[in-house]
Amino acid sequence: MWLPKQLGQLNVIHHSLDYKSPCMENQNHQLLIKSTQYNMKLFIIAAVLAVAAAVPSSYKPEYKAPSYPAPSYPAPKYPTPSYPAPAYSAPAYKDNKYADITVTSQSDERNLDGSSQWSYAQSDYTTREESQAQKKMQGVAYDSYGKATYEDVMGNTNKGSSYWVSPEGEKFTLTWNADDAGFQPKGDHLPVAPVHEYELPVAPVHEYELPVAPVHIPFNGKGYKIY
Repeated sequence: MWLPKQLGQLNVIHHSLDYKSPCMENQNHQLLIKSTQYNMKLFIIAAVLAVAAAVPSSYKPEYKAPSYPAPSYPAPKYPTPSYPAPAYSAPAYKDNKYADITVTSQSDERNLDGSSQWSYAQSDYTTREESQAQKKMQGVAYDSYGKATYEDVMGNTNKGSSYWVSPEGEKFTLTWNADDAGFQPKGDHLPVAPVHEYELPVAPVHEYELPVAPVHIPFNGKGYKIY
């Protein structure tokens, strides 16, 4: 390296400056020499520092990425949409006769044996009453194999009546009975099955004689009858 060589040269200059000539005896000349020596020492120190600063170093400064605060944006504001409430017109009834109808009486009875009866009446003269009871009747029972057998089973019977007045003022009465014979309603307003008043047609009688089948007489193959 060039650094020791340069330092050696500086030392030679320093020693040459330290040498005192016999002719240098006056005081002013000695002060000049001391000043020069002092300046040379400062020069040497400055040179050493400059050389040390010029030497490349393995130190690498750590780079820190700049940090920026996250930008904040205010949330956009949108006006809340407003929808008008739908308007429905109230239904118009030509003749509302049922607005003031109230229940004037009501009863309901349930018994432990399975029977029951109940009824009600309204201010428009509508009435209804109904009762049911347990009855042993012929029914179908199924065994564990799914086989059906007819035997006595317990079933409900029902009977009742109802009365009401139509909007036109017509009065109706209905009675019914429901048991093992089916549902049997009765009322003057119920339709009645038409009755056939005409005579049913009679099948025609054949007056001609039926043909008689011929009698087969066997032969023996030689022209003689076999008896």
